[in-house]
Amino acid sequence: MNSMEFSGKNVDEALDAALKSLKVTEDKITYEVVDEGSKGLLGLIGSKPAIIRVTMKPVERNLQEEAKTFLRGILNNMDIMAEIRSKLEDGTLKIELAGPKMGLIIGYRGETLDSLQYLTSLVVNKHREGEYVRVVLDTEGYRLKREETLERLAEKTAYKVKKYGRPMKLEPMNPYERRIIHSKLQADEKIATHSIGEEPFRRVVVELHK
Repeated sequence: MNSMEFSGKNVDEALDAALKSLKVTEDKITYEVVDEGSKGLLGLIGSKPAIIRVTMKPVERNLQEEAKTFLRGILNNMDIMAEIRSKLEDGTLKIELAGPKMGLIIGYRGETLDSLQYLTSLVVNKHREGEYVRVVLDTEGYRLKREETLERLAEKTAYKVKKYGRPMKLEPMNPYERRIIHSKLQADEKIATHSIGEEPFRRVVVELHK
């Protein structure tokens, strides 16, 4: 952030000059005193102006409104009316969509929902200074339902692997879904999991622990 210097008979006058020039209030800037100045002899001879260096504070972005504005534009283009609720907590922006056509938003195995979540994350984190904000986009409780489905799939697959003694490859999944499989089976001492392939066709392999 660029800084500018302002002067006045004293620090207060220099600050007033800065605020008038920048057309802002004091809470929008930070400043440091470069020279407190001096009155000189009889307030005239040898007097020096006070000088301050002023820096504008960065404008705080409203991440929730940015995300909502972006999603409204996408939904309007899809001719879908939806209520958008959001909550920012612990570095995660949780967004919930509600409306009559949410099946179109979810898409096949959540692919459309995942794509919207990814694009929203790009918008929220663009030019962001500081920690990355994780975005979770959901509708009709899909994320929880999908997680429960994947956990059941992991258990059934592990059972078959132990029964038949052969490794099994699961369908291609995104990183989030693969983590659910790995996490569900990591406590099973007889089972090992790893991922193979390249995105978007990367998949989990479930096999007997060697």
